[in-house]
Amino acid sequence: MTDGISRRTFLGTVIGGGVMIPLLTGCGPLVPASGVPGSISVHTQLSGAVSGAQVFSDVVAAYSRATDRAVALLKNGSDLPIVFETSSLAGKEADIAMVNLQGRTLSWTRLGATIPVEDLLDDWGLRDKIIPEALEEWTDEDGHLRAFPFTRTNWPVSFNTGLLAEAGVDVPTTSDELILVADALRSKGIGPVTVGGSDWSGQKLFLQILQGFLTKDDATRAFSTGKLSEFPGAVAGVEHFVELRDAGVFVDNVQGYTSDSELTQFNTRKAAIVPAMSSALALVPAERAAEVTVGGWPTPSQGGVVDHPTVIQSYNGHGIWISANGAEKLELLKPFIQNLYSPEVTSEFILGSGRDMNRITDVVSTAFPLVAQASQLTTDQVTPVMLPDLLIPDAVFEPMIRVTAMAYGSASADQIIDRFEQAYDAA
Repeated sequence: MTDGISRRTFLGTVIGGGVMIPLLTGCGPLVPASGVPGSISVHTQLSGAVSGAQVFSDVVAAYSRATDRAVALLKNGSDLPIVFETSSLAGKEADIAMVNLQGRTLSWTRLGATIPVEDLLDDWGLRDKIIPEALEEWTDEDGHLRAFPFTRTNWPVSFNTGLLAEAGVDVPTTSDELILVADALRSKGIGPVTVGGSDWSGQKLFLQILQGFLTKDDATRAFSTGKLSEFPGAVAGVEHFVELRDAGVFVDNVQGYTSDSELTQFNTRKAAIVPAMSSALALVPAERAAEVTVGGWPTPSQGGVVDHPTVIQSYNGHGIWISANGAEKLELLKPFIQNLYSPEVTSEFILGSGRDMNRITDVVSTAFPLVAQASQLTTDQVTPVMLPDLLIPDAVFEPMIRVTAMAYGSASADQIIDRFEQAYDAA
């Protein structure tokens, strides 16, 4: 930066909304020690019970043994972005961050917290290994590739055909069929659609339902601005959501459920239908997966713009970001990152964790049949729709989740639209 303003001062000012956040003193514990010559540090969301976490740890350990180079790991979940930013302000961030492209991370490269990697993509021989659409999605408006796209997102709908058979119905492909299926399931004491109405998973389904009435261009503008009332398709989508809700399509008290409880309910046969990303489907036990088929969210019976049931698809999974500290160690990061894109490591992730990867490959998971089904859905079967996370301002995310939780309750379409737009206005 010019005029004596350092990158970290600028980053701190922007993160703090114009008020400089004090640099942490003694924040070394935020990042594992990597001061040994030849070592690197990696801050990752692939941790705990997250699909792929064990595979990643094993891959890193194997790399360390093979190269005799230490790799220090710091693991965080949804709080990784703020932890990384805090450590970056003090100049103690990890060399690599492995985190999703959404919310706060959208501005990291522009602010200088991470470096653009489009030149490294070619220098390190990775361009031809990564799905071109993934590179496009991870490139910002200035033409900079923010990070190396690593995992991706496939968000189908799973149907327990065993429970559907007990209710005497088939997999629904239209909204009218879905309402009839919900009635039949309820008559047998079975919950219809379960979803985390109180968190991000319910938010995603709400926005997916709206996209049944929105062209891609209109969806982009509506989710960027929040002005649902200016788009007839968005209004129709909200009204359709309310119609489905009031018809009993969602399980009782769905506004109190989370992404964890939805999966528990589905896995224990208390609900027959769940929209869940493929990494969650990797956690469905084999006994349950044997009676499940994967498809899309039923098309609107009237007034919709999609030809087939919809599936959210995005290349916006975990990316490999290089920090300002990492920029000083490119010769060490190069072989580590190249190894992560090797065919062997890609296969380990797909076969060992059921993850969808941004590396070009024809490997299909055999141990995770639902993930395999989802990866093989074609445009003759489903219509892909966007994951709006790249369009929604970070400050809107939590307020929007509160709005969608209200939507799963008893709010009218007008109330939902009004509160949705207020969330953007407040941000």
